[in-house]
Amino acid sequence: MDKQDKIYLAGHTGLVGSAIHRRLHTYGYGNIVTRRHSELDLTNQPAVNAFFENERPEYVFLCAAKVGGILANSTYPAQFIHENLAIQTNVLHEAMRVGVKRLSFLGSSCIYPRDCPQPISEDYLLSGPLEFTNRPYAVAKIAGIEMCWAYNREYGTRFLAVMPTNLYGPGDNYNLETSHVLPALIRKMHEAKLVDADSVVVWGKGTPRREFLYSDDLADAVLHLMTLPEDQFSGICASNDQPPLINIGCGEDLSIRDLAELIREIVGFKGKIVWDTTKPDGTPRKLLNVTRLSELGWRAKTSLRDGIAMAYQDYLATFSDGSRS
Repeated sequence: MDKQDKIYLAGHTGLVGSAIHRRLHTYGYGNIVTRRHSELDLTNQPAVNAFFENERPEYVFLCAAKVGGILANSTYPAQFIHENLAIQTNVLHEAMRVGVKRLSFLGSSCIYPRDCPQPISEDYLLSGPLEFTNRPYAVAKIAGIEMCWAYNREYGTRFLAVMPTNLYGPGDNYNLETSHVLPALIRKMHEAKLVDADSVVVWGKGTPRREFLYSDDLADAVLHLMTLPEDQFSGICASNDQPPLINIGCGEDLSIRDLAELIREIVGFKGKIVWDTTKPDGTPRKLLNVTRLSELGWRAKTSLRDGIAMAYQDYLATFSDGSRS
């Protein structure tokens, strides 16, 4: 990408999109097109068609999606599959129609089977049953990968699907009904500290293991991939044997129990952690194999401790009394 090329960043206000937005500005990309949901509903096909016809971006980062944790996925399964399928279908098709040079489609590690061998290689896609609690969202994202691959084969597009591990960082969602585990724990621990509570209740047994990546590291990885030399990028997208899919992670995981203890320490909460074993745990383990990404020259830079400390400071700055979300 040249610095003045027109770039459309879909979902620029979310955790992933805002991180990519910051990085694009940091690296000197000045021709960035964004639209808030109130300005452009990506589930509305005629609106998306008109937008691409008018703007004709050369590069697209598709970060817009309906996302959430176990509770949100369980409560709104129809919304998760409908909205994500609609967004992907509209944006990918219009990107092809106007001749976008490169597109990065952001997915999720939940696309992989629930009981996948660890660490999870890109080759394990569609090799077993999905985790039930987020199956509708995962199916939508798998459809997005298949669309990227199909359009590359039929139309010669260069659409790359990147699958991040669990993300956290500035601009995260701290709503306890829809957030993922790490930001939810930050909020719970902080609010408990404010009232000097004796304990904090956390869902599950604490035994599942998860990998976490700081959002700014993800942005670095996505830009690294989108600016690969033409032979490398085309080699990933033009394959007939495997989908244009790259995992993005740090290659390390820890148990939810250890995560909760680390967040308690960083936040400074002195009470106990009580595990509600009547609540679901989700997938037992999700650790991505990031060999392909490493071979392309990128590795994560931010340690989990440092990343959580920065995320906590962002939470304090965003919610000054620690109780709003």
